[in-house]
Amino acid sequence: METIGAYEAKTHFAQLLDRVARGERITILRHGVPVAVLAPTGAGIDEIDEVVEEIRDLRRGKKLGALGLKALIEEGRR
Repeated sequence: METIGAYEAKTHFAQLLDRVARGERITILRHGVPVAVLAPTGAGIDEIDEVVEEIRDLRRGKKLGALGLKALIEEGRR
């Protein structure tokens, strides 16, 4: 993914939109810090599914002491 400064993005916004329409993703930086991502419409849905699956994988089998996640939820409801 390419990065571009905010000033340059403002100056060349129409060209950036053309590139995004062709499928590119562009990160916009302000003072070297990422502040936005230009991405094609619908982009990110697959990434969201991947992140959710990674979170599920991460929490499988995790316990806080002897309590599992369901026990902690039930404890919070009392």
